[in-house]
Amino acid sequence: MAESTTDQFDVVILGGGSGGYAAALRGAQLGQRIALVEKDKLGGTCLHRGCVPTKALLHVAEVAEAPSEGKDLGLDLSLNSIDVEKMLSFKDKTISRLYKGLQGLVKSRKVEYVEGFGRLTGKNTVTVETENGTRELHGKNIILASGSFSKTIPGIELGGRFLDSEAALQLPVVPKNPIVLGGGVIGVEFASVWKSLGAESVTIIEGLPHLAANEDEALSKALERAFKKRGITFSLGVFTEKAEQSEDGVKVTLADGTVYEGDYLLVAVGRGPNTKDLGYEQQGIEMDRGFVLANKETLETNVPGIYAVGDIVPGLQLAHRGFQQGIFVAERIAGQDPAPIVESGIPRITYCEPQLGSVGLTEKQAKEQFGDDSVETYEYNLGGNGKSQILGTTGFIKLVREKNGPIVGVHMIGARMSELMGEAQLIVNWEAYPEDVASLIHGHPSQHEAMGEAALALAGKPLHAHA
Repeated sequence: MAESTTDQFDVVILGGGSGGYAAALRGAQLGQRIALVEKDKLGGTCLHRGCVPTKALLHVAEVAEAPSEGKDLGLDLSLNSIDVEKMLSFKDKTISRLYKGLQGLVKSRKVEYVEGFGRLTGKNTVTVETENGTRELHGKNIILASGSFSKTIPGIELGGRFLDSEAALQLPVVPKNPIVLGGGVIGVEFASVWKSLGAESVTIIEGLPHLAANEDEALSKALERAFKKRGITFSLGVFTEKAEQSEDGVKVTLADGTVYEGDYLLVAVGRGPNTKDLGYEQQGIEMDRGFVLANKETLETNVPGIYAVGDIVPGLQLAHRGFQQGIFVAERIAGQDPAPIVESGIPRITYCEPQLGSVGLTEKQAKEQFGDDSVETYEYNLGGNGKSQILGTTGFIKLVREKNGPIVGVHMIGARMSELMGEAQLIVNWEAYPEDVASLIHGHPSQHEAMGEAALALAGKPLHAHA
């Protein structure tokens, strides 16, 4: 018969993904006795099946585009073949190195790492089924960080040629004509990867009016133009009626009767909160469609001493959001007074080609908040930026400001825009005025200059831009 042991901790964390392990490391750093429970692998979806492996493949895709770009630069390059096995090995080695490093960090901080399936069985208790028996972990505080899962839609059962993002990351071939169901972050990133790796055609089906529909509309439209130029096709504004698969391919029928055929179907319709059968509702925690409702200022649930972080909390499902929330909660529990996390101030990056980067309010959101006549915007075209011309990219940086007030939104599209997000998030979160940014010196030649030029224009003194 399996043995049962009981342990006492300052904090018990259910989930070892970005939010959970960040809370564990910061809590231990602050002198708390921490137990971290994870049924799978430390690092969660982001490290093993999401952010990191996807970006590894996006890097391969970027390199694969080099031969076509080289022709205009006087370079005779060619892409002879793609060794998918080696490509996947590169991805896995990247994950492995980061995984080992994370394991070492947790061990060095003397966090009690408990591997097994954990459930909330009391207001201060997490019961874990481990290989060696049942452990009952008691914490003065509990942090729920159980993450998310890939959603599907009724009538589409994953398997075979129907893939979710996790299966797509392990696909041993490059699809020839894949169909992507969903034009959000996951969908456009995979579409971009497959097109760069040599897919003959890629089709995105999105029921909303735009690709990347949560972005500022100017970015969404620019992405659509860029994808058309790359030969990525898409259907917008019509939802899927049904999907079928055979040994040879897939067929998707839309509500208007349009039919698309391909060799694989990627279902990328978002992620759902992983909270089922974990005991949350039984302990009186308020929920909404599977999400845990936590106080926006404190991230504490309606049950005192129980907090929630990451994808199970309504809002942006981003690893860095969960990471920062984990740190925030650990500091609150330790008696510190960290500043609340403002959702709109969280940077958002989509790593397709061209890249999207945004932080703060969209133009529409700003007008809804301040009024149509109280918002000013400016779009600086990357055509006027020397480094962007060297890179051969098009796109723009759009600044949104409150009239006579600070910049409240930064929205960018173009190659390597992710590298500008550090400055963008500082501008918005520190409520900088265009004049503040315009007075800063940006290195030349760099794409950072484009941020300075946009601010100069919005401050009323454009140089490399038309007024």
